[in-house]
Amino acid sequence: MTVGSNPCNRSNIRNVDEDALVEAVHLLREAGLVALPTETVYGLAANARSADAVASIYTAKGRPSFNPLIVHAAHIDIAREVADFPPLAEKLAKNFWPGPLTLVLPLRRDARIAPAVTAGLATIAVRVPAHPVMQAVLGESRLILAAPSANRSGSISPTSARHVADSLGNTVSLILDGGSCETGLESTIVAVRDNGEWQILRPGPIDTARLEAVTGSEPVAVMADKIEAPGQLASHYAPSKKVRIDAAQTGPDEFHIGFGDIAGDYNLSDTASLAEAAARFYAALHLADASDKKTIAIAPVPDSGIGRAINDRLRRAAI
Repeated sequence: MTVGSNPCNRSNIRNVDEDALVEAVHLLREAGLVALPTETVYGLAANARSADAVASIYTAKGRPSFNPLIVHAAHIDIAREVADFPPLAEKLAKNFWPGPLTLVLPLRRDARIAPAVTAGLATIAVRVPAHPVMQAVLGESRLILAAPSANRSGSISPTSARHVADSLGNTVSLILDGGSCETGLESTIVAVRDNGEWQILRPGPIDTARLEAVTGSEPVAVMADKIEAPGQLASHYAPSKKVRIDAAQTGPDEFHIGFGDIAGDYNLSDTASLAEAAARFYAALHLADASDKKTIAIAPVPDSGIGRAINDRLRRAAI
């Protein structure tokens, strides 16, 4: 399988072809790390049933051990090997998988998942991704893969192979270059409870209205001090520079990320498309962080639809 991509000069970046896929599968079966694209962001993948492989993820990212990982399965039958699916979870999976929805579900006692994946919790975060490269690797390896974003913990998420290389360098043996990620924001995370209630632990590409249309109910509130899934830390997705949000105007030392009629130095979407803004969001932060400006200012983004997910990332980046 060949997927179009942009060439890079880093030695550990490979364009996606049959040889690269074979190498990726071999590395993963040998407890190695592989960075690869999903429809959301690039993930740092390892065999979720290998304690050594999962430990390598935490080491490479500098990730806190209490922050659990999302596991990726080729299809729902594989996901059922590690998680119990209440009726509501089955309904959500049927409507949104494969795609950018992660479900937090009860961990099966016979899941054989490395304990570090769940950070000692009785639940597991699982999704079935849609990206053809990730699907090819899952299918050929026949593994369940733990795959958080392929960047240093807490920093800007990667939406290109170059972002991965700049953040992780040679700590990852292979980066599969599948081009820019289509959605550009991490998956929506929904916890499904045994009593039929559900919660949004992290907003993402699948917004509340779409979830309510499928569930027939509203989400219940989330406990602010409980970490059950990635993206719940107060400070996250952050550039190295100070970030100021809701900035219609800026000073001379600020890199201005615009939206709609506010042009800025880089515009997320001059047509005010929230989908386009989401796809370009992390690329904009990487560009701003690499500029010679001292700080970053970001124009207001509507807090509706996927805009809620963008603003969630902005608030955490600005802390």
